[in-house]
Amino acid sequence: MSFEEILESVMSYPARIVEVTGGEPLAHPGAFKLIQLLIKQEYTVLVETSGAFDISAVDPRAHKIMDLKCPGSGESERNLWSNLDHLTERDEIKFVVQDRSDYEWTRQTIRDQGLDQRLENGSLRALLISPVWGRIDLEALASWILEDELPVRFQLQLHKQIWGAERIGV
Repeated sequence: MSFEEILESVMSYPARIVEVTGGEPLAHPGAFKLIQLLIKQEYTVLVETSGAFDISAVDPRAHKIMDLKCPGSGESERNLWSNLDHLTERDEIKFVVQDRSDYEWTRQTIRDQGLDQRLENGSLRALLISPVWGRIDLEALASWILEDELPVRFQLQLHKQIWGAERIGV
C-alpha cells in the first residue's frame, strides 16, 4: 500500500488515535514517514516497538510504547538499552512476563535503571507488566506486584480475553 492509500484508509474511520504496531514496525523503513504523515493529519500516534531498534528517529510527538524483553522471551539480548535515553514523559515501557524469574528480572530492571524514579519525576508516563497468555498465574503476578509495591500497570491482552487467543486480526 502507498502512504496515500494508508492515510485514506485511516481517515475513513472516525477515531483520532492510531497505533503503529504489528511485528516490529520500526523494521520497516517507511514507518518513520508514516508516523510523521499521521501526526501531520492531527492524529494521536502510538508506536508499539520491541525495543530492539533505535527509536531516536521516531517523531517526538508520537507516543512510544517500548518493550524491554525479559529473559524468558529468549530475546533479552536484543534490548537496545540506549533507547531508554530517548523516552519522554509521553512514553511507556512494557515488560511481558511469563514466570517468577521474569518478574524478578523486571523488578530489578525497574530499580537498576531508575525507571521508578522517572515515573515519579514525570520523565516517563508508565510502566506496564503484561502476562504471557496462559503461562503465568494472574493472581500470583498481581500479588507479587502488590507485595513489592511496584509502580506498574497490570496490562491484560483484552483482545484475547474477548475473542480468544487463536483469533487473528482483532
